[in-house]
Amino acid sequence: MSTSQPTGSNGPWWIPASKNGKANFITRANAILLAFVAGLVGAIFGASSSGSLFGQSINLSRASSSIERAPGSVADIAKRVIPSVVSIEARTDDGGSTGTGFVIESNGYILTNNHVIAEAITGKGTINVTLNNGREFVAKVVGRDSSYDLAVLKISTTGLTALQLGDSDKVAVGDSVIAIGSPLGLSGTVTLGIISAKDRAVTAGETGSDNSFINALQTDAAINPGNSGGPLVDSTGAVIGVNSAIATLGSSFGSQSGSIGLGFAIPINQARKTADQLIKNGKATYPVLGISIDMKYEGDGALISKSEKAILPGGPAALAGLKGGDIITKFDGRTINSAEELIVAIRAKSVGDKAALTYTRNGVTSTATVTLQDGK
Repeated sequence: MSTSQPTGSNGPWWIPASKNGKANFITRANAILLAFVAGLVGAIFGASSSGSLFGQSINLSRASSSIERAPGSVADIAKRVIPSVVSIEARTDDGGSTGTGFVIESNGYILTNNHVIAEAITGKGTINVTLNNGREFVAKVVGRDSSYDLAVLKISTTGLTALQLGDSDKVAVGDSVIAIGSPLGLSGTVTLGIISAKDRAVTAGETGSDNSFINALQTDAAINPGNSGGPLVDSTGAVIGVNSAIATLGSSFGSQSGSIGLGFAIPINQARKTADQLIKNGKATYPVLGISIDMKYEGDGALISKSEKAILPGGPAALAGLKGGDIITKFDGRTINSAEELIVAIRAKSVGDKAALTYTRNGVTSTATVTLQDGK
């Protein structure tokens, strides 16, 4: 079988095209002439680059590579915040875990999640902190609290730059936020998003016995394993939350474990209060209502267990007249749809706070006021 070579302007690029499909060759004399012309043109334009062409002055403009980054831009905020964000590695004989933290006091106090360092504590391992500039320290635990999934570490240095803490109560859905941390060990990673929702009842922690119930801020800023304990900052660079958990797709969706735009952070107002207690006392308090809740109840509201020990004698619920079998539907003006929502609503308060609640008993709705007590 033979093939024919296409002719004309559509011929292969590696064959010079001609009318009859053959290559046209240049004579030696013509080649010398073309070389002379090319040299002359090069000389002329070479002279033009020095500022003149045939005696005429020429000014050549050069594009500037500078980029203006206005104060308050993402780049500006990241530049200010990143130096105060640290990478944390908790090592044990069986392995370890990594996470993020950030400086809250210049003399070496660092805030992170309890679940980042919990394994190193129980396994009698070590906790290493790496600053953004590469300096490494062995950290000691000042205090930790599994109820709020928070821990304070201390490293032996001074002169650090503490991040400014904002007011999470003033955060609005739609506000721009930036998450900074060490996802998958990649320190100094910055992601941008918004506040997607507030007051999300989220459970975090590594084990069922060490679960934390968080009244969380939800964000679509990309958060992945390793971001835990890092700051979620607002458009001024102030910390409004501590990144703590991500939602993952179930097995029916392929069990994707990376970011799917559903990240959750502990509001900084709660984190600040707990951190202060951990620094001062080595432990934190949390408020309780003095009841046991039926976690398997699937109806609206939170069902107080019907067991004899469901109501703590002398506790806030007992003093307010609540009984086993009552269903709490509102707490402090917040509608309660599940047991988890009641827990995080209570945890968002402080010991000694008063709160109004609504409950139903045998189909009858009643209200009561409770004074929350210390749960420890």
